Amino acid sequence: MPRTIVSPDRARAAALAAALVLGSSAATAAELKPETVAAWNAYVQATEQRIDRELGAVAGFLVIDFQPARQSAADRRALAAGDLVLASMRTRDAAGRGIDVPSGTIEHWRGAVFVPGVSVDLVMEALRSGATLEGQQDVIEARVLERRGDSMRTWLKLRRKSIVTVTYATEHAVTLQRFAPGRAASRSVSTRIAELEQAGTSAERAKPEGRDSGFLWRLNSYWRYEERSDGVVVEVESLTLSRDVPLLVSPIVSPIVNRVARESLRRTLTGLRDRLLALRPPAG
Repeated sequence: MPRTIVSPDRARAAALAAALVLGSSAATAAELKPETVAAWNAYVQATEQRIDRELGAVAGFLVIDFQPARQSAADRRALAAGDLVLASMRTRDAAGRGIDVPSGTIEHWRGAVFVPGVSVDLVMEALRSGATLEGQQDVIEARVLERRGDSMRTWLKLRRKSIVTVTYATEHAVTLQRFAPGRAASRSVSTRIAELEQAGTSAERAKPEGRDSGFLWRLNSYWRYEERSDGVVVEVESLTLSRDVPLLVSPIVSPIVNRVARESLRRTLTGLRDRLLALRPPAG
């Protein structure tokens, strides 16, 4: 496939245009509309139904297991080499049609990383204790609000950086689930996302939910953990809901939005791997 080469001048022009668009968006409040929420809920429901089918399948457990054979083999080679696997996804409805999201944009990505020298038991204990919340690059502060068996509520202060930097106070409902020996899953569903003004100052305050810059309205993540003889494969599917991109500037802004979602997932997986490696028991 021929490669498109973008000149430095064109790249700078695109970045400047995106900065102007995103900057003006940040200054202008967006409204989370009921029809946008309804489309998000439909997308989440269809995604979770597919995930539940895969988790309960006789053959296969990881997302990689359910990809086309060539893609699955390439993903496994990348993991064996110590690389991260990152790819965009798209959920369709029962009739195979795309799910339209009026006045909104859903970013759906999957990622995987191999963590050597750990077990699923260690991973699950780290999740229960909240230890995996530490060291994440996008997380400024974190704490566990409540624990009940295999579920808990967490509070995170997130900072997303691109051309525009935005800080959020968020709450999440987290559930953990064990399957066959060496297999487990978890999911984190945002229950509150408040964009913060003047974050980190004495004047910090939350904007009304759903009436903010619109860069992050919802955030769900679905994790799978499978133990191998020498470590654990960690997989995640990340779903985010944000404001829609104006059609006129979509060719410029959409690739940047995609890149932000991809790089955020990369940082999350890298930070989690590093944290789990630090929790490994001493050798010998």
